[in-house]
Amino acid sequence: MRENLLLLKKGPNQALEKIYTGYRKSFLQFARKYELDDDILIKIYQDSFIALREHAIKGKLDHIKSSIKTYLYNIGEYKIHALLKKQKTTAYYEKNKDFINSKEIIDVFEEPKLSVEQKLLQKHFMQLGKRCQELLTLFYYRGLTIKEIADSQGYENKNIVKNQKSHCLKLLIKISAQR
Repeated sequence: MRENLLLLKKGPNQALEKIYTGYRKSFLQFARKYELDDDILIKIYQDSFIALREHAIKGKLDHIKSSIKTYLYNIGEYKIHALLKKQKTTAYYEKNKDFINSKEIIDVFEEPKLSVEQKLLQKHFMQLGKRCQELLTLFYYRGLTIKEIADSQGYENKNIVKNQKSHCLKLLIKISAQR
């Protein structure tokens, strides 16, 4: 479990993909009892996996008592219930004894509301190239140092990372100014 937790925090894309695909099929089988379209369940799984990774990066999984798989399923279950509530439908629900209390998930899963400025920044950020998005995410969101980014992403040295980060920020400012 600790190995997967470390991979979720700082793992390379191949390791994340392995974890993602490893839980996907069983999650979809579990979630089908809610009688939602597979496309919706896949979207919920993707969102749940992203939330799981964010929780791992923020250290919210460091002291959980359940497995990572159980935690992921509970995030997905929370999202399914939120969707069903939003659709004002009810579904048959039988709580599996292996799952932790949903309150543990709800406490750490409250998503903050974004301000108008944050939504604009998010929109402009998505217009950047993949390399810039990844670099800025590693530095500002995950909190990696310039040296850690250089080592993990295969840059020749940290000066290249500094220059690339500066270029990406200037590009983001330019995109923001055009809107």
